[in-house]
Amino acid sequence: MSKGHAKHQERHHGLSQFGKDLVRRCGSKCELCEDHGVKLGVYEVPPIEADPNYDHCIMICETCQGQLDRPKTIDPTYWRFLATSMWSTVVPVKVISVAMLHHLAKQQPWAGELLEQVYMEEEERAWSEEVELF
Repeated sequence: MSKGHAKHQERHHGLSQFGKDLVRRCGSKCELCEDHGVKLGVYEVPPIEADPNYDHCIMICETCQGQLDRPKTIDPTYWRFLATSMWSTVVPVKVISVAMLHHLAKQQPWAGELLEQVYMEEEERAWSEEVELF
């Protein structure tokens, strides 16, 4: 087994330990789009630390995950739910929502309008500025 594979397995195991707590927190629905009854997975909000960190993880659906992983597939209309998720009390949800709004605002006027409304604590704002989605 390669070192890279072993390291990936170790990280995956670390993330899976958060699973029950994350499912409890999210109420079995995507923490971004709030879709329920769908398969959810753990998403680490960048920047990714050396060790898995619960406070950087959210539970998201395959659609959100797929678009975050493959930026060329992003459907800006799909992300309209950011108008709600940007107000989340779960900090990593808020941070990734604002980071995505910044990305979308380059081409979507509605995203820029939402950014004008958002309120973030200084630490949240600093984190969102560190997020490199693509």
